[in-house]
Amino acid sequence: MTAITDFASLLAAARAQPTPQRLLFAFCQRRLHDDHSAQEAERFAAGEGGILQPILCVDKTPAELGDFAQLAQDADALDARWQLVFVAAIDSSSSADADGPLKRMVQTIQTGGDVARYLAFNRDGALLQFL
Repeated sequence: MTAITDFASLLAAARAQPTPQRLLFAFCQRRLHDDHSAQEAERFAAGEGGILQPILCVDKTPAELGDFAQLAQDADALDARWQLVFVAAIDSSSSADADGPLKRMVQTIQTGGDVARYLAFNRDGALLQFL
């Protein structure tokens, strides 16, 4: 089993799988929920708290991806507000197969579910860890 330490090792692991892989990406921004308190607003201004809102979703095969910088540039062309991206993989080469898993991924993020099952990268491509 290959350890995933960065985006390049994620791509290498996906390409090494015996079945075709499709990578699912949910680009998110951090924001305050609508009924936030003054204390929550202060924490948010200090870079803490808030909720994650998916603003852009896409699925790609490993062959369609170069490096993280290119992925970030492509995402920025569609919506530059994203602050982090969650990534998951499914066994499939068809984009049609990604619809359901991508919707479940977005729902998990929106409802504050267990995002630790996904990989996450910040805008600089650094691997993030959720505890």
